[in-house]
Amino acid sequence: MNAATALAPILKNHSTDPLLTPSEAAAYIGVTGNTLSVWRCVGRYNIQFVKVGRLVKYRKSALDAFLDRRTIGGKA
Repeated sequence: MNAATALAPILKNHSTDPLLTPSEAAAYIGVTGNTLSVWRCVGRYNIQFVKVGRLVKYRKSALDAFLDRRTIGGKA
């Protein structure tokens, strides 16, 4: 099952800016959950996240902003 297929039911049932679990967020940006956890812990990239108690969630818009910042090139 690819990431898009796994996320489809989740995104369908959430608002336009859903909160994703670390596993869902990692799948969305194409890395492993462990990689995302390491990035968060060591501050490798500034990806905003929401902390509720011990739970960590990522807004889809924060992940999109991260991908936009990491995009190189484009139209001339």
